[in-house]
Amino acid sequence: MASEVDRTDPHALPIAERVEQLLAVGGPLPIVAAGHPVLRRAAEPFEGQLSPALLARFVAALRTTMHAAPGVGLAAPQVGVGVRIAVIEDPAPVPEDIRVVRGRVPQPFRVLVNPSYEAVGTERAAFFEGCLSVPGWQAVVARHARVRLRALDEHGAEVDEEFTGWPARIVQHETDHLDGTLYLDRAEVRSLSTNEAVAARWAQPTPERAAAELGFPLPG
Repeated sequence: MASEVDRTDPHALPIAERVEQLLAVGGPLPIVAAGHPVLRRAAEPFEGQLSPALLARFVAALRTTMHAAPGVGLAAPQVGVGVRIAVIEDPAPVPEDIRVVRGRVPQPFRVLVNPSYEAVGTERAAFFEGCLSVPGWQAVVARHARVRLRALDEHGAEVDEEFTGWPARIVQHETDHLDGTLYLDRAEVRSLSTNEAVAARWAQPTPERAAAELGFPLPG
């Protein structure tokens, strides 16, 4: 026998009802911060819980919210919706030295539905990373330098593509959100720094100086 839905908890509502509720307010969606259980649960696969029209509206709202934050990626759980949908987009407005060292190149707007990734090769890269659900802080995270992404787009077309450099980092970060994983789970804890400290002390293209002064290892 099915249990009744607790309608006093908006996060317990069916996905379509929760999305309609969020969209009714208008403007950028509120971003859920670390400490909320929705960020620690594996999101359920998207299997048509949203009609095509509602999915399009939700994707547009995710994009608006990502831009307003601002960020380069946003996963549905970050707005309180536990379904495997994320969006990414990066104009990469960074100096040339950072672009070269981090492999940060512009990425067009993409919708990732039911994404998963796997490492391609063994190379790893470590850089400071932040998250819209952990505002005000950054930490160094070693991630796969190249990954293969498998997903669907918002129209149901298959995506099977390799990403390198910063785009690979974005793909891993957003897909991790859909598995209930925050970047802090993968971070070098000793590197944890406020945004202000990163800007003042660790804004170099690589985190070598931070590793030396804060005392944490970097991948060889």
